[in-house]
Amino acid sequence: MEKSHRIAAQIYGYAVCLVAVITFLTSVPPLVNSIIGLSDPWHYVGSHYYSPEQSPRPSMASFENYKMDVLKSSYKDSDASKAAYIPDDQTLHAMFEAAKADDVQSAQRQAKSIIIVESILVALSFMFFGMHWRWIRKLAKADA
Repeated sequence: MEKSHRIAAQIYGYAVCLVAVITFLTSVPPLVNSIIGLSDPWHYVGSHYYSPEQSPRPSMASFENYKMDVLKSSYKDSDASKAAYIPDDQTLHAMFEAAKADDVQSAQRQAKSIIIVESILVALSFMFFGMHWRWIRKLAKADA
């Protein structure tokens, strides 16, 4: 009876260690990606996800692309009977800079939250692995 409990305990311990290793391996890539993204938030991949329900977003590749997309959408959105409001270059440039700053801020926030969550998961996986590995070793020494 005692032997079957030890075997079950060892299986449980190894299972927890395996789950901890898998958690570690799945948490490290997003953690590294977010750390790199935090150093260059403008190009951080996570900042440019938009749902298909949203209207097409103006291109942020350059001011000229942004301007063309805004002008196209203002002509598309206006009726043929109404004249479309076309902002001047200074206003468009201010809009572009505001949208760019918003994207950078969103990317930084997303990267920081991913770093926090994944760091906690990595720390927990180390803790669970270490605790259970030492416990399994003690059980193995007690059997010997």
